[in-house]
Amino acid sequence: MAQFCPADLLLEIVKKQKQGQTAGIYSICSAHRSVLRAAMREAAQTGETILIEATCNQVNQFGGYTGMTPQDFAAYVRSIAQELDFPVDRIILGGDHLGINPWQKEPIAAALAKAVTMVGDFVRAGFTKIHLDMSMPAADDLVLPLSGEIIAERSAILCEAAEKAAAELGAVKPVYIIGSEVPPPGGAKSGEAELAVTSAEDALATIELFRKVFSDHGLDEAFKRTVALVVQPGVEFGDHEIHDYDREKAIRLSEAIRSVPNMVYEAHSTDYQTADALKALVADHFAILKVGPELTFAYREALFALALTEEAWVGERLGEKASRVLDVVDDTMKAFPENWLKFYGDDPAEQAFSRKYSLSDRVRYYWNQPDIQRAVDSLLRNIAENPLPYPLLSQFLPEEARLIREGKLANTPEDLLEAHIGAVIRRYRQSCGANS
Repeated sequence: MAQFCPADLLLEIVKKQKQGQTAGIYSICSAHRSVLRAAMREAAQTGETILIEATCNQVNQFGGYTGMTPQDFAAYVRSIAQELDFPVDRIILGGDHLGINPWQKEPIAAALAKAVTMVGDFVRAGFTKIHLDMSMPAADDLVLPLSGEIIAERSAILCEAAEKAAAELGAVKPVYIIGSEVPPPGGAKSGEAELAVTSAEDALATIELFRKVFSDHGLDEAFKRTVALVVQPGVEFGDHEIHDYDREKAIRLSEAIRSVPNMVYEAHSTDYQTADALKALVADHFAILKVGPELTFAYREALFALALTEEAWVGERLGEKASRVLDVVDDTMKAFPENWLKFYGDDPAEQAFSRKYSLSDRVRYYWNQPDIQRAVDSLLRNIAENPLPYPLLSQFLPEEARLIREGKLANTPEDLLEAHIGAVIRRYRQSCGANS
């Protein structure tokens, strides 16, 4: 009997798309515990399988910015599933933007060697959806932008490493995502030029190029498991602006993939799109919808709301025991500006606003900072010990207040945070349709 792999669901989604059905899946691109808990709690309501992805910047053999290796991240996700009694076999783990991005300042030989090791580690850790992203140049790449041939050739080298790791383990072979027109990890800079939708001709040419290069490397069977091409359908977000999906502008791109067996599109940076836009994307064959910053934006939004309720409800009584989360977050970001400074312009007032409220949500890089962790723990403890009254809940978290009144949500800080994130996930879940 063939070994079951949750990633078979991706193959089934592609099959349904080719049969003219509207089928899709959303991808949770986050390592935040509250986000992952919220995702599992939402999926538990319908019995669906969820897709959770980690980027090469978040997670790699050196720890990434989360401090986790692929094995660590897989164990971390499993531990959350066990806490919630969520079936581990209903989780697809994906590696996103796997390539040389963390080592772009090194020569290509050194950077590629590290990327090869990383991809093998992801597969050995049980990641079954692998996005091969070699669109970034290395330090000694002198001709820019990189040609499609170079990107495809380097992607094939990573695919060989993934296939070898799976064969050594006797594991189910992964499915692959390819493409050279890839949005940068973390979203675009504010104020960038209007987005150009990938042309149908470029999309088809990229697929054919990858097909040829993979065949030259003896990877024909792996290419049959290449389920999606990353393209730009015209969606993106910056600090304050959202580029909404326009079906008319993407119609030729949408129709082009119909002629390609076994492949759909993967859409990155779909955060903040409306429910109607997400449904339209899935109907137009952008069957894999990536969401990340909007989820931690929702966490930040709810956490800041709790900080304001703490101040209003028990601030004077707590005195020095008050969490001061808002101050601690901003002080920490100013002390370690490398994750936001180049994204938020030069004006101090604009920087101060964006540190807290930007849609790109670069606060997400800081939640593991010790000072912030202590402040958050203090906030949650203070509210747990002093449950919030309905008037304050209604003022700062009105939707969650309604759910509490209806007996559908517990009045605890963790439940409030996860419910707020869950509302975002629900929009994606309903746009894709539940799966099982």
